[in-house]
Amino acid sequence: MTRLPPTVLLVEDDQQIRRFLRASLPAHGIRLFEAASGREGLAQAAARTPELILLDLGLPDLEGLEFIRRLREWSTIPLIVLSARGLERDKVAALDAGADDYLTKPFGVEELLARLRVAFRHRAALGSGAPGAAQFKSGELSVDLAGHIVRVGGKEVRLTPTEFKLLAVLVRHAGKVVTHRQLLVEVWGPGSAGNTHYLRVQMHGLRHKLEATPARPRYLITEPGVGYRLREED
Repeated sequence: MTRLPPTVLLVEDDQQIRRFLRASLPAHGIRLFEAASGREGLAQAAARTPELILLDLGLPDLEGLEFIRRLREWSTIPLIVLSARGLERDKVAALDAGADDYLTKPFGVEELLARLRVAFRHRAALGSGAPGAAQFKSGELSVDLAGHIVRVGGKEVRLTPTEFKLLAVLVRHAGKVVTHRQLLVEVWGPGSAGNTHYLRVQMHGLRHKLEATPARPRYLITEPGVGYRLREED
């Protein structure tokens, strides 16, 4: 069987960089897709599920770090930042947000290709590192992780950023029990691992927005003494 060329999504508004990579990467056996804005990039990432994303931090509509955070809510697609910001704090911020690598502009095509090969090898070795699903549906509940849209019975429900982040963690582990500690660390950070009252308050609000009868939840199930589980239904 002939192996398809690896697919890369370039999220970059600089036309010269796009023209340069459009000429360089396909010549080395890489299939390139392009997006000129952050929101377009997130939509293409969800629709095309590329094997890797190249991201410029200085996008016209969405800060690059916010792009990374939103992507990481639903996907583990490898991501390499391409940026003129060369300070250590910029690199640390991007890597902490979820980037896999950071390449400072200007860069040579050979160095970029070497970084891509490393990322492809890591992805193949992980096996389970394939992109996560951007859409989730259980009964009347539907969640579009890429678009930050939640609906119940076809009606859109407005969540706070924290409520959405909590729901996104449960969606990524749908059908499985997620411990209190894991939820606290993923939503609020390692320093909040013991603050279970944060979790109770947010889960209370989430249930009142998503459940027809919050006291007898259909989707957000409590596992006493352990954590919570998002129930999957056909």
